[in-house]
Amino acid sequence: MVNLEETLRTSEYLVLDGAMGTQLFNVGLTSGDPPEIWNVQYPERVQAIHRAYIEAGSDVILTNSFGGNRHRLKLHDLHERVRKLNAAAANNARAAADEVERPVLVAGSMGPTGELIEPLGQLSSSEATEAFAEQAAGLADGGADILWLETMSALPEIEAGVLGALSETDLPIVATLSFDTAGHTMMGVSGEEAGSRLAELGVAAIGANCGANLADTEAAAAAIRAACGDIPVVSKANAGIPVWKGDVLDYDATPEVLAAHAYRLRDAGIALIGACCGSTPDHIAHIRGVLDGDLPVPDVAPPVATATVGNGRGRERRRRRG
Repeated sequence: MVNLEETLRTSEYLVLDGAMGTQLFNVGLTSGDPPEIWNVQYPERVQAIHRAYIEAGSDVILTNSFGGNRHRLKLHDLHERVRKLNAAAANNARAAADEVERPVLVAGSMGPTGELIEPLGQLSSSEATEAFAEQAAGLADGGADILWLETMSALPEIEAGVLGALSETDLPIVATLSFDTAGHTMMGVSGEEAGSRLAELGVAAIGANCGANLADTEAAAAAIRAACGDIPVVSKANAGIPVWKGDVLDYDATPEVLAAHAYRLRDAGIALIGACCGSTPDHIAHIRGVLDGDLPVPDVAPPVATATVGNGRGRERRRRRG
């Protein structure tokens, strides 16, 4: 098993992977179907996506388990298979990671429950904690090195995720939030608040993923870094802004745009850098090449923050890091 802390101690930065959802759609996943079932139905396709990111230069790959908690899986009558599906997700990533001689960490992806926690909703904190504990146990069974809470918007849900994970495993925990509106998450959390509050939970890294646009994600990552002390910071932004082209959702950031974005992040002291919805192995290869100095830094101006784009992430935001 690869150790995150030791790896970061010897590396200035780690390159993460990119989107899973859009890659699955490219090889046959149908909109509305749960990606998690593919871990047992089509493991070779899932492994091929992991392998492509590793070949592109990823040091960390996230499992195909974003919606793998009992509340999400219940929508597909799969809630009795949580542990098995998550173990299979980690197994698929582990199989691809173990094919190469260099260390590649497997991060067990854990997305939101899809429910609001009391008093805003009907889900109790204990129920949320139990759901995350169940998922964490399955990911640990399958060989995950890290547990990776992502695309979060509410601090109580992150706290439930951390408590649940700690109740079942001793794996390090990474937590990232999606910043959508004026530098805040959907539930009003700022980067500064995320950095300070999550540092108190003892997580291994804190950061931003998904989000409305590159500018807001960069700003959120910088705010988190300013507030979280010495804890490593993560940025895993979307490949720009989603645009509908007919009935196809596409993202407007080229590999060069994301590579320039990654270069700015590294200069700002962000340690774990990858991409989220709409990104591909080509985006990750460009990030790797620019950060390593094998490709020139693209002559791309920093982005300007725009109004929140709420209608573009659609199916992928609900289902995962597209």
